[in-house]
Amino acid sequence: MIKIPNIKNITRKLSFTQYLVCGYLMLILIGAAILMLPISSREHIVTPFLECCYAATSALSGTGLTLYDTYTHWSLFGQIIVLIIIQIGGIGFMSMAIFALSFTSKKIGLKQRVTMRESVSGMGGGVVKMTRFILKGTILFETAGALLLCIYYIPRCGVGYGIFYALFHSISGFCTAGLDLMGHFEPGTSLITARTDVLLNVTLIILLDIGGIGYITWDDIKTHKHHFKKYRLQSKIVLVITLIFYVAGLLLMLLLEWNNTLSDLDNLGDKVLVSSMLITSGRDAGFAPLVVADLRSATIMMMLVFMFVGGAPGSTACGIKTTTFTVMVMTIVSVFRKRKSVELFGRRIDEETVRNACCVTTLYFIVITVSAVIITAVEDIALTPVVFELVSAISSCGLSMGISADLSPISVFIVTLVMFFGRIGGLTFIVSLAGTSTHARSQLPEEKIMVG
Repeated sequence: MIKIPNIKNITRKLSFTQYLVCGYLMLILIGAAILMLPISSREHIVTPFLECCYAATSALSGTGLTLYDTYTHWSLFGQIIVLIIIQIGGIGFMSMAIFALSFTSKKIGLKQRVTMRESVSGMGGGVVKMTRFILKGTILFETAGALLLCIYYIPRCGVGYGIFYALFHSISGFCTAGLDLMGHFEPGTSLITARTDVLLNVTLIILLDIGGIGYITWDDIKTHKHHFKKYRLQSKIVLVITLIFYVAGLLLMLLLEWNNTLSDLDNLGDKVLVSSMLITSGRDAGFAPLVVADLRSATIMMMLVFMFVGGAPGSTACGIKTTTFTVMVMTIVSVFRKRKSVELFGRRIDEETVRNACCVTTLYFIVITVSAVIITAVEDIALTPVVFELVSAISSCGLSMGISADLSPISVFIVTLVMFFGRIGGLTFIVSLAGTSTHARSQLPEEKIMVG
């Protein structure tokens, strides 16, 4: 007689990070199953399961890479499902679960609290209080964004669709998903047809920045206002690096693309607006104000760096994170300056954080490299577009050089896995595989080797 395993016994053995991985995997499979239904497509056809998994993973991870134009392929029902998946992925399914539990008589256990804190990279504080803060902030920013975007969409699409499009793009922007319904005006153009509209682009840029700086930085700004010195070290790093990346990226974009992709724009204001949208979107989302494949090679390289770094921990953005990038840079600085510790803003970074930063960065490089080797071996596509697609996938950016629709099922599966890896994060992935074993080992004899 076959013995059916007890689900409670299995779940009891799962670690906090394994709960996260299983939870996100379950959401992707459920979302893909719903998107397969004929009611989800505009033509009332059954979309292949692998392609639905790709779409669900892209929405949940906030990537924005698509095999189909979101407006022309998915019906209104399908678009609503995609929007729900984007929202769950943006604020975290554990946030929603604990918020719902807080209104019931059920007690929130230690395991749920720790899992919730890990799912949003939280630091200290009450979990229920933090969850409510996240959800209140999310509702506030998304509502404000939707109201502003209504001014753009209602005159062009009517009241009903105008409100829905405004809400869709506000949520997609705040959750740094980059999925859009601009196919209503011209399929597959993203923001190209509206790249000089100030209201639309500035609203999305603000939503992307707010979603990308993270909940911890929100709390510091809310608590300490303009007193920057009182902010946590993480918030200081996030704000400074975000500003540096924006200014440097804007200047380089104008310099490199002035006579290329920006040459058809009449005035400086439009060039700055389009450059700002691409630079901001290149770190967090996939809203494209121009054809990415037309960018110069130097600009493509700059975008690869921006996408790889991504946003802040505990934000709706992915990538190795601004803090990881900063720790890596300051580690190099400390080696040059012959210092034993990594220091920043009058604080010393602990050795575990430095090791984790090195581990995450190296792991991301390995995943991208291995995936690129496989895809270029299978497909007849140049290396640069493939690497760009993979970096965009792992950092949940969503910008593409236009190769998504040409990928074979094997490559689609690989990119889907890379998006999923980027969503759960490098450290979460490692810990989930390692399990809960913490057996201590005695220290082995030390011996130095030469490096570099």
